[in-house]
Amino acid sequence: MATVSPPTQFLSPPATPVAAAAQRDPRLDFYRGIAMFIILIAHIPFNPWSSWIPARFGWSDATEIFVFCSGMASAIAFGGAYARRGWAMGTARVVFRVWQVYWAHIGLFFFVAMLMAALDTYGVFDKSYVDGLNLGRFFADPMPQIVGMFTLTYVPNYFDILPMYLVVLALMPLFMALARIDLRAVAVASIVIWLGATLNLLSLPAEPWSERPWFFNPFGWQLLFFTGFALMRGWLPAPPVSRTLAWACFAFLILTAPFGSWKVFNWVNDASPALGERFREVWSLFSAQETATGFSLRDKTNFGVLRYLHFLALAYLAWIAAGEGGQRLRAAGTGAFAQVWQVVLKIITKVGQQSLAVFVFSMAVARLLGFVLDQIGRSSAAVLLVNLAGFAMIIAVAYIAGWFKSHPWRSKRA
Repeated sequence: MATVSPPTQFLSPPATPVAAAAQRDPRLDFYRGIAMFIILIAHIPFNPWSSWIPARFGWSDATEIFVFCSGMASAIAFGGAYARRGWAMGTARVVFRVWQVYWAHIGLFFFVAMLMAALDTYGVFDKSYVDGLNLGRFFADPMPQIVGMFTLTYVPNYFDILPMYLVVLALMPLFMALARIDLRAVAVASIVIWLGATLNLLSLPAEPWSERPWFFNPFGWQLLFFTGFALMRGWLPAPPVSRTLAWACFAFLILTAPFGSWKVFNWVNDASPALGERFREVWSLFSAQETATGFSLRDKTNFGVLRYLHFLALAYLAWIAAGEGGQRLRAAGTGAFAQVWQVVLKIITKVGQQSLAVFVFSMAVARLLGFVLDQIGRSSAAVLLVNLAGFAMIIAVAYIAGWFKSHPWRSKRA
Protein backbone atom coordinates (compact mmCIF):
# COMPACT_ATOMS: atom_id res chain seq x y z
CA MET A 1 0.00 0.00 0.00
CA ALA A 2 2.79 2.43 0.89
CA THR A 3 5.63 3.53 -1.34
CA VAL A 4 8.89 4.47 0.38
CA SER A 5 11.37 6.71 -1.41
CA PRO A 6 14.54 8.38 -0.14
CA PRO A 7 14.35 12.18 0.17
CA THR A 8 16.67 12.66 -2.82
CA GLN A 9 14.00 11.18 -5.09
CA PHE A 10 11.75 14.17 -4.38
CA LEU A 11 13.54 15.90 -7.26
CA SER A 12 12.72 13.24 -9.86
CA PRO A 13 9.64 11.25 -10.91
CA PRO A 14 8.94 8.15 -8.81
CA ALA A 15 9.76 4.81 -10.35
CA THR A 16 6.15 3.67 -9.98
CA PRO A 17 3.76 6.62 -10.04
CA VAL A 18 0.57 6.40 -8.04
CA ALA A 19 -2.34 5.43 -10.26
CA ALA A 20 -4.37 8.42 -11.39
CA ALA A 21 -6.97 9.38 -13.91
CA ALA A 22 -5.41 10.19 -17.25
CA GLN A 23 -8.13 12.55 -18.33
CA ARG A 24 -10.84 14.74 -16.90
CA ASP A 25 -13.93 12.98 -15.56
CA PRO A 26 -17.10 14.46 -17.15
CA ARG A 27 -18.94 14.07 -13.84
CA LEU A 28 -16.38 16.36 -12.21
CA ASP A 29 -17.03 19.26 -14.55
CA PHE A 30 -20.79 18.70 -14.54
CA TYR A 31 -21.17 18.90 -10.77
CA ARG A 32 -18.70 21.76 -10.46
CA GLY A 33 -20.70 23.59 -13.11
CA ILE A 34 -23.86 23.04 -11.04
CA ALA A 35 -22.02 24.51 -8.05
CA MET A 36 -21.15 27.64 -10.05
CA PHE A 37 -24.82 28.35 -10.77
CA ILE A 38 -25.74 27.77 -7.11
CA ILE A 39 -22.93 30.05 -5.92
CA LEU A 40 -24.18 32.85 -8.17
CA ILE A 41 -27.71 32.47 -6.82
CA ALA A 42 -26.45 32.47 -3.23
CA HIS A 43 -24.40 35.66 -3.65
CA ILE A 44 -27.01 37.88 -5.27
CA PRO A 45 -28.13 40.01 -2.28
CA PHE A 46 -31.64 39.21 -1.03
CA ASN A 47 -32.27 36.82 -3.90
CA PRO A 48 -35.52 34.89 -3.32
CA TRP A 49 -34.10 31.96 -5.28
CA SER A 50 -31.47 31.49 -2.56
CA SER A 51 -34.22 30.04 -0.34
CA TRP A 52 -34.13 26.92 -2.51
CA ILE A 53 -30.43 26.18 -2.80
CA PRO A 54 -29.06 22.97 -1.17
CA ALA A 55 -27.81 24.89 1.88
CA ARG A 56 -31.44 25.45 2.89
CA PHE A 57 -32.05 21.71 3.22
CA GLY A 58 -28.99 20.38 5.01
CA TRP A 59 -25.60 21.10 6.52
CA SER A 60 -23.45 21.15 3.37
CA ASP A 61 -23.88 23.47 0.41
CA ALA A 62 -22.29 24.50 -2.90
CA THR A 63 -19.04 25.43 -1.15
CA GLU A 64 -18.45 21.75 -0.41
CA ILE A 65 -19.12 20.86 -4.05
CA PHE A 66 -16.63 23.48 -5.22
CA VAL A 67 -13.88 22.48 -2.78
CA PHE A 68 -14.31 18.71 -3.27
CA CYS A 69 -14.38 18.96 -7.06
CA SER A 70 -11.40 21.32 -6.97
CA GLY A 71 -9.51 18.67 -5.06
CA MET A 72 -10.36 16.10 -7.72
CA ALA A 73 -9.42 18.46 -10.55
CA SER A 74 -6.13 19.27 -8.78
CA ALA A 75 -5.33 15.57 -8.61
CA ILE A 76 -5.42 15.50 -12.41
CA ALA A 77 -3.68 18.81 -13.08
CA PHE A 78 -1.08 18.90 -10.31
CA GLY A 79 -0.87 15.26 -9.24
CA GLY A 80 -0.04 14.38 -12.82
CA ALA A 81 2.73 16.99 -12.85
CA TYR A 82 4.24 15.44 -9.72
CA ALA A 83 4.08 11.96 -11.27
CA ARG A 84 5.62 13.03 -14.60
CA ARG A 85 8.23 15.57 -13.49
CA GLY A 86 8.92 14.90 -9.82
CA TRP A 87 8.35 16.79 -6.60
CA ALA A 88 10.26 19.98 -7.49
CA MET A 89 8.57 20.61 -10.83
CA GLY A 90 5.20 19.53 -9.46
CA THR A 91 5.60 22.06 -6.66
CA ALA A 92 6.55 24.74 -9.21
CA ARG A 93 3.27 23.98 -11.01
CA VAL A 94 1.35 24.41 -7.75
CA VAL A 95 3.18 27.68 -6.93
CA PHE A 96 2.19 29.05 -10.33
CA ARG A 97 -1.47 28.21 -9.65
CA VAL A 98 -1.30 29.79 -6.19
CA TRP A 99 0.10 32.91 -7.86
CA GLN A 100 -2.85 32.95 -10.29
CA VAL A 101 -5.43 32.51 -7.52
CA TYR A 102 -3.74 35.20 -5.40
CA TRP A 103 -4.04 37.82 -8.12
CA ALA A 104 -7.56 36.71 -8.96
CA HIS A 105 -8.42 37.41 -5.31
CA ILE A 106 -6.74 40.84 -5.34
CA GLY A 107 -8.40 41.80 -8.61
CA LEU A 108 -11.81 40.64 -7.43
CA PHE A 109 -11.59 42.68 -4.24
CA PHE A 110 -10.57 45.94 -5.88
CA PHE A 111 -13.09 45.60 -8.69
CA VAL A 112 -16.00 44.96 -6.31
CA ALA A 113 -14.78 47.73 -3.96
CA MET A 114 -14.64 50.12 -6.93
CA LEU A 115 -18.12 49.07 -8.05
CA MET A 116 -19.62 49.64 -4.61
CA ALA A 117 -17.82 52.99 -4.33
CA ALA A 118 -19.17 54.04 -7.73
CA LEU A 119 -22.73 53.22 -6.70
CA ASP A 120 -22.38 55.19 -3.47
CA THR A 121 -20.59 58.11 -5.12
CA TYR A 122 -22.61 58.64 -8.28
CA GLY A 123 -25.98 57.18 -7.34
CA VAL A 124 -28.76 58.63 -5.27
CA PHE A 125 -29.94 55.66 -3.24
CA ASP A 126 -31.40 55.10 0.19
CA LYS A 127 -28.65 52.65 1.20
CA SER A 128 -24.87 52.43 1.23
CA TYR A 129 -23.52 49.58 -0.89
CA VAL A 130 -20.07 50.03 0.64
CA ASP A 131 -21.49 49.47 4.12
CA GLY A 132 -23.55 46.56 2.79
CA LEU A 133 -20.27 44.70 2.21
CA ASN A 134 -18.78 45.97 5.48
CA LEU A 135 -16.07 47.89 3.59
CA GLY A 136 -16.53 51.17 5.45
CA ARG A 137 -13.32 50.75 7.43
CA PHE A 138 -11.37 50.02 4.24
CA PHE A 139 -12.42 53.34 2.64
CA ALA A 140 -12.10 55.27 5.90
CA ASP A 141 -8.51 54.13 6.51
CA PRO A 142 -7.26 52.50 3.29
CA MET A 143 -3.50 52.40 3.80
CA PRO A 144 -3.25 49.68 6.49
CA GLN A 145 -6.12 47.76 4.88
CA ILE A 146 -4.35 47.68 1.51
CA VAL A 147 -1.29 46.24 3.23
CA GLY A 148 -3.55 43.73 4.95
CA MET A 149 -5.22 42.84 1.67
CA PHE A 150 -1.93 42.01 -0.04
CA THR A 151 -0.58 40.10 2.98
CA LEU A 152 -3.92 38.25 3.46
CA THR A 153 -4.28 39.58 6.99
CA TYR A 154 -7.33 41.55 5.91
CA VAL A 155 -9.87 39.14 4.42
CA PRO A 156 -13.44 40.50 4.37
CA ASN A 157 -16.16 37.88 4.55
CA TYR A 158 -17.34 38.19 0.95
CA PHE A 159 -13.79 37.67 -0.32
CA ASP A 160 -12.80 34.63 1.72
CA ILE A 161 -13.15 31.60 -0.58
CA LEU A 162 -10.16 32.23 -2.85
CA PRO A 163 -7.72 32.83 0.07
CA MET A 164 -8.89 29.54 1.58
CA TYR A 165 -8.36 27.80 -1.76
CA LEU A 166 -4.83 29.13 -2.27
CA VAL A 167 -3.71 28.12 1.25
CA VAL A 168 -5.10 24.62 0.67
CA LEU A 169 -3.19 24.47 -2.62
CA ALA A 170 -0.05 25.59 -0.77
CA LEU A 171 -0.38 22.50 1.45
CA MET A 172 -0.12 20.19 -1.56
CA PRO A 173 3.70 19.96 -1.69
CA LEU A 174 3.68 18.78 1.94
CA PHE A 175 1.06 16.12 1.22
CA MET A 176 2.82 14.95 -1.94
CA ALA A 177 6.07 14.61 0.01
CA LEU A 178 4.28 12.56 2.68
CA ALA A 179 2.73 10.38 -0.02
CA ARG A 180 6.21 9.30 -1.09
CA ILE A 181 6.87 8.08 2.43
CA ASP A 182 3.54 6.43 3.27
CA LEU A 183 -0.02 7.17 2.19
CA ARG A 184 -1.12 6.68 5.77
CA ALA A 185 1.02 9.69 6.69
CA VAL A 186 -1.11 11.81 4.32
CA ALA A 187 -4.31 10.71 6.05
CA VAL A 188 -2.88 11.31 9.51
CA ALA A 189 -1.57 14.76 8.59
CA SER A 190 -4.88 15.83 7.06
CA ILE A 191 -6.91 14.65 10.04
CA VAL A 192 -4.51 16.21 12.57
CA ILE A 193 -4.60 19.56 10.77
CA TRP A 194 -8.40 19.39 10.58
CA LEU A 195 -8.64 18.61 14.30
CA GLY A 196 -6.35 21.53 15.04
CA ALA A 197 -8.74 23.83 13.17
CA THR A 198 -11.87 22.27 14.66
CA LEU A 199 -10.50 22.67 18.19
CA ASN A 200 -9.67 26.32 17.38
CA LEU A 201 -5.92 25.72 17.57
CA LEU A 202 -5.18 26.60 13.94
CA SER A 203 -6.61 29.69 12.26
CA LEU A 204 -5.61 32.83 10.37
CA PRO A 205 -6.51 36.45 11.30
CA ALA A 206 -9.11 38.11 9.07
CA GLU A 207 -8.67 41.72 10.21
CA PRO A 208 -6.13 43.62 12.33
CA TRP A 209 -8.67 45.36 14.60
CA SER A 210 -10.32 42.21 15.97
CA GLU A 211 -9.67 38.55 16.69
CA ARG A 212 -12.03 37.36 13.97
CA PRO A 213 -10.48 34.49 11.95
CA TRP A 214 -10.97 33.77 8.27
CA PHE A 215 -14.57 32.72 7.70
CA PHE A 216 -13.32 29.70 5.72
CA ASN A 217 -10.49 28.21 7.74
CA PRO A 218 -8.22 26.48 5.18
CA PHE A 219 -6.84 24.14 7.85
CA GLY A 220 -10.33 22.73 8.31
CA TRP A 221 -11.47 22.73 4.70
CA GLN A 222 -8.33 20.98 3.47
CA LEU A 223 -9.85 17.72 4.74
CA LEU A 224 -12.55 17.85 2.07
CA PHE A 225 -10.18 19.06 -0.65
CA PHE A 226 -7.72 16.23 -0.08
CA THR A 227 -10.52 13.68 0.20
CA GLY A 228 -11.44 14.52 -3.38
CA PHE A 229 -7.76 14.63 -4.30
CA ALA A 230 -7.12 11.18 -2.80
CA LEU A 231 -10.11 9.61 -4.54
CA MET A 232 -9.05 10.92 -7.94
CA ARG A 233 -5.40 9.91 -7.43
CA GLY A 234 -6.40 6.41 -6.41
CA TRP A 235 -5.08 6.81 -2.86
CA LEU A 236 -8.59 6.01 -1.64
CA PRO A 237 -10.62 3.29 -3.37
CA ALA A 238 -13.90 4.23 -4.99
CA PRO A 239 -16.84 3.27 -2.77
CA PRO A 240 -18.83 0.22 -3.86
CA VAL A 241 -22.16 0.65 -5.63
CA SER A 242 -24.47 -0.64 -2.92
CA ARG A 243 -28.22 -0.37 -2.68
CA THR A 244 -27.97 -0.62 1.11
CA LEU A 245 -25.39 2.15 1.33
CA ALA A 246 -27.41 4.34 -1.05
CA TRP A 247 -30.55 3.99 1.08
CA ALA A 248 -28.52 4.68 4.23
CA CYS A 249 -27.17 7.92 2.70
CA PHE A 250 -30.64 8.92 1.56
CA ALA A 251 -32.09 8.27 5.02
CA PHE A 252 -29.28 10.28 6.62
CA LEU A 253 -29.99 13.29 4.38
CA ILE A 254 -33.74 13.17 5.04
CA LEU A 255 -33.63 12.49 8.78
CA THR A 256 -31.03 15.16 9.50
CA ALA A 257 -32.76 17.87 7.44
CA PRO A 258 -34.79 19.26 10.39
CA PHE A 259 -31.54 19.67 12.35
CA GLY A 260 -29.40 20.93 9.48
CA SER A 261 -31.82 23.41 7.93
CA TRP A 262 -33.79 26.20 9.53
CA LYS A 263 -36.13 26.06 6.53
CA VAL A 264 -37.05 22.40 7.06
CA PHE A 265 -37.20 22.93 10.82
CA ASN A 266 -39.77 25.70 10.32
CA TRP A 267 -41.84 23.41 8.11
CA VAL A 268 -41.80 20.72 10.79
CA ASN A 269 -42.65 23.23 13.50
CA ASP A 270 -45.56 24.67 11.49
CA ALA A 271 -46.96 21.20 10.77
CA SER A 272 -46.56 19.95 14.33
CA PRO A 273 -45.61 22.40 17.08
CA ALA A 274 -45.20 19.50 19.52
CA LEU A 275 -42.70 17.76 17.22
CA GLY A 276 -41.01 21.09 16.56
CA GLU A 277 -40.57 21.55 20.32
CA ARG A 278 -38.86 18.16 20.54
CA PHE A 279 -36.52 19.14 17.73
CA ARG A 280 -35.85 22.46 19.45
CA GLU A 281 -34.67 20.62 22.57
CA VAL A 282 -31.82 18.98 20.65
CA TRP A 283 -31.33 21.76 18.09
CA SER A 284 -28.53 23.34 20.11
CA LEU A 285 -26.48 20.14 19.78
CA PHE A 286 -26.29 20.75 16.06
CA SER A 287 -26.72 24.48 15.65
CA ALA A 288 -24.29 25.67 18.34
CA GLN A 289 -20.88 26.67 17.10
CA GLU A 290 -19.20 24.54 19.74
CA THR A 291 -20.07 21.94 22.32
CA ALA A 292 -18.72 22.08 25.87
CA THR A 293 -15.42 20.53 24.69
CA GLY A 294 -14.97 23.07 21.90
CA PHE A 295 -15.55 20.50 19.16
CA SER A 296 -17.55 22.11 16.34
CA LEU A 297 -20.25 19.85 14.90
CA ARG A 298 -21.60 21.90 12.03
CA ASP A 299 -19.43 25.00 12.06
CA LYS A 300 -18.83 26.26 8.52
CA THR A 301 -15.67 28.18 9.42
CA ASN A 302 -13.69 25.15 10.60
CA PHE A 303 -15.66 22.63 8.51
CA GLY A 304 -17.53 20.69 11.20
CA VAL A 305 -17.79 16.93 11.02
CA LEU A 306 -21.53 16.97 10.30
CA ARG A 307 -20.93 19.04 7.16
CA TYR A 308 -18.37 16.45 6.07
CA LEU A 309 -20.69 13.49 6.61
CA HIS A 310 -23.63 15.27 5.00
CA PHE A 311 -21.61 16.10 1.89
CA LEU A 312 -20.16 12.58 1.58
CA ALA A 313 -23.68 11.14 1.69
CA LEU A 314 -24.86 13.60 -0.95
CA ALA A 315 -21.77 13.01 -3.12
CA TYR A 316 -22.23 9.24 -2.98
CA LEU A 317 -25.81 9.52 -4.24
CA ALA A 318 -24.73 11.96 -6.97
CA TRP A 319 -21.93 9.59 -8.00
CA ILE A 320 -24.35 6.67 -8.29
CA ALA A 321 -26.95 8.80 -10.09
CA ALA A 322 -24.43 9.80 -12.76
CA GLY A 323 -23.56 6.19 -13.49
CA GLU A 324 -20.21 4.71 -14.46
CA GLY A 325 -18.24 7.32 -16.35
CA GLY A 326 -21.23 9.66 -16.16
CA GLN A 327 -23.22 7.58 -18.66
CA ARG A 328 -26.58 8.43 -17.08
CA LEU A 329 -25.91 12.11 -17.63
CA ARG A 330 -26.29 11.50 -21.35
CA ALA A 331 -29.90 11.13 -22.45
CA ALA A 332 -30.46 8.16 -24.73
CA GLY A 333 -32.22 8.49 -28.07
CA THR A 334 -32.53 11.26 -30.58
CA GLY A 335 -35.78 12.88 -29.45
CA ALA A 336 -36.28 16.53 -28.61
CA PHE A 337 -35.67 15.99 -24.90
CA ALA A 338 -32.40 14.18 -25.54
CA GLN A 339 -31.20 16.95 -27.83
CA VAL A 340 -32.11 19.68 -25.36
CA TRP A 341 -30.46 17.78 -22.51
CA GLN A 342 -27.25 17.37 -24.48
CA VAL A 343 -27.11 21.12 -25.02
CA VAL A 344 -27.75 21.77 -21.31
CA LEU A 345 -25.12 19.18 -20.34
CA LYS A 346 -22.56 20.74 -22.66
CA ILE A 347 -23.19 24.22 -21.22
CA ILE A 348 -23.00 23.12 -17.57
CA THR A 349 -19.83 21.14 -18.26
CA LYS A 350 -18.21 24.14 -19.94
CA VAL A 351 -19.00 26.30 -16.90
CA GLY A 352 -17.44 23.64 -14.65
CA GLN A 353 -14.30 23.48 -16.79
CA GLN A 354 -13.71 27.22 -16.40
CA SER A 355 -14.60 27.38 -12.72
CA LEU A 356 -12.00 29.94 -11.58
CA ALA A 357 -12.89 32.50 -14.25
CA VAL A 358 -16.60 31.88 -13.73
CA PHE A 359 -16.34 32.08 -9.95
CA VAL A 360 -14.44 35.39 -9.95
CA PHE A 361 -16.85 36.91 -12.46
CA SER A 362 -19.96 35.64 -10.64
CA MET A 363 -18.80 37.09 -7.31
CA ALA A 364 -18.37 40.47 -9.00
CA VAL A 365 -21.54 40.47 -11.07
CA ALA A 366 -23.68 39.15 -8.19
CA ARG A 367 -23.40 42.49 -6.40
CA LEU A 368 -24.40 44.33 -9.57
CA LEU A 369 -27.39 42.02 -10.05
CA GLY A 370 -28.41 42.72 -6.47
CA PHE A 371 -28.28 46.42 -7.24
CA VAL A 372 -30.54 45.87 -10.27
CA LEU A 373 -33.07 44.05 -8.09
CA ASP A 374 -32.99 46.97 -5.65
CA GLN A 375 -33.99 49.28 -8.48
CA ILE A 376 -36.64 47.21 -10.27
CA GLY A 377 -38.06 45.36 -7.28
CA ARG A 378 -38.16 41.67 -6.43
CA SER A 379 -41.31 40.53 -8.13
CA SER A 380 -41.31 36.98 -9.49
CA ALA A 381 -40.77 38.23 -13.04
CA ALA A 382 -37.92 40.56 -12.01
CA VAL A 383 -36.17 37.84 -10.01
CA LEU A 384 -36.52 35.39 -12.91
CA LEU A 385 -35.13 37.92 -15.38
CA VAL A 386 -32.14 38.88 -13.21
CA ASN A 387 -31.18 35.30 -12.34
CA LEU A 388 -31.43 34.15 -15.96
CA ALA A 389 -29.37 37.16 -17.02
CA GLY A 390 -26.74 36.13 -14.47
CA PHE A 391 -26.76 32.57 -15.83
CA ALA A 392 -26.30 33.85 -19.37
CA MET A 393 -23.35 36.00 -18.30
CA ILE A 394 -21.44 33.25 -16.52
CA ILE A 395 -22.06 30.91 -19.45
CA ALA A 396 -20.64 33.53 -21.80
CA VAL A 397 -17.62 33.98 -19.54
CA ALA A 398 -17.01 30.21 -19.54
CA TYR A 399 -16.98 30.05 -23.33
CA ILE A 400 -14.85 33.18 -23.66
CA ALA A 401 -12.33 31.85 -21.11
CA GLY A 402 -12.25 28.51 -22.92
CA TRP A 403 -11.64 30.28 -26.22
CA PHE A 404 -8.71 32.26 -24.84
CA LYS A 405 -7.24 29.13 -23.21
CA SER A 406 -7.31 27.37 -26.59
CA HIS A 407 -4.71 29.90 -27.82
CA PRO A 408 -6.48 30.50 -31.16
CA TRP A 409 -3.74 32.90 -32.26
CA ARG A 410 -1.43 29.89 -32.61
CA SER A 411 -3.49 28.55 -35.48
CA LYS A 412 -1.83 28.50 -38.87
CA ARG A 413 -4.98 29.66 -40.59
CA ALA A 414 -4.72 33.11 -42.15
